[in-house]
Amino acid sequence: MAITWLLLAAAAVTLLQSSLFRNRGLKKVEYSRQFSRRDAYAGDEVELSETLANRKLLPLPWLRIESMMPAGLRFGKQANLDMSSGQLYQNHKSLFSLMPYTRIIRTHRVVCEKRGFYPLKSATMAAGDLLGIPAAVMQLSAPAELVVYPRPADLDEVTIESNSFLGEVTVRRWIVDDPFLVSGVREYRYGDALSRVNWKATARSGRLQVQQRDFTADPRLVLLVNMEVDEHMWGAVTDPDMIERALSIAAALAGEAIGRGIPVGFGSNGWETGKEQVAVRVESEAGSGHLALLLETMAKLVVERCEPMDVFLEREALRGPTHTDYVLLSAFVSEPMERWIRHIEAGGNSVGRIRLEPTPQAERGGVSRERNAV
Repeated sequence: MAITWLLLAAAAVTLLQSSLFRNRGLKKVEYSRQFSRRDAYAGDEVELSETLANRKLLPLPWLRIESMMPAGLRFGKQANLDMSSGQLYQNHKSLFSLMPYTRIIRTHRVVCEKRGFYPLKSATMAAGDLLGIPAAVMQLSAPAELVVYPRPADLDEVTIESNSFLGEVTVRRWIVDDPFLVSGVREYRYGDALSRVNWKATARSGRLQVQQRDFTADPRLVLLVNMEVDEHMWGAVTDPDMIERALSIAAALAGEAIGRGIPVGFGSNGWETGKEQVAVRVESEAGSGHLALLLETMAKLVVERCEPMDVFLEREALRGPTHTDYVLLSAFVSEPMERWIRHIEAGGNSVGRIRLEPTPQAERGGVSRERNAV
């Protein structure tokens, strides 16, 4: 009889504590998370901090925060952290134990493996009772975001091709100044080499002056990335690594040119995540703030084609640009593309081209590519 009462008492206590944790377990529990910085380059390491606070007398034996994370962010191994990865997303489970009126901050080291825009939105919070049985579950908003820029490529390995000698000379100035083409002097800007200082002009003006090399009137650079990996592409991009390489080159060219005080624009027949599926076009401007805008645009670019590149070039030609150096990053140049390139060059512009080669993985996969001669 005593055993029966003991079992009944134990069952009653179990039900009471289970009810208590079910009704009160997630009350006055606060959760937030944030990255150590908003932007980074592919390959960089950042930190993701989770802050959890229990603002009540009832302790929490165990609490689990679960959310879906993009697979492009790689978390390091850590106690009380469980990860299960897929091709696009990974399930992130972080376990806690909270005493009354306690606040915990847990920091995760995260490697940004891929370029992209990573907005974290919601998470699921689950609390258990004294026996470890799940008692309460709640969906909560926990916003945080990270923009991962493409890592700039080594420009020493980049070749720019052009149909004309003049185009080749003017385009190459964005990478290496031609010491034989000096057009005057201008005031010193941050990042200018001291070897370019014109001391006579500095003495005359009283302000630091540097040599101005190979600039036309109102020079501008526009970088164009073609999402089509071959002339007959339709649908999904079959070699996304090729496009990632193109964006890395574009990031390097943009940084180099803006570092020299040159306005830079960007365009692509891809589209930007979170926006309408239309081709991307950013006007040419200078300055570090504009470089950040260009890199963020590249980071958010979806590797999908929203229109043929010849249509994009037609629209660009009809804008009537002048004194502009274009660099087209493309795996091929079709006849319609070539026709509009000549139209752009006829307006007093130059068009340099960087030929994109298929990645070894794509070649092993049997992806065929047909190219017109550039």
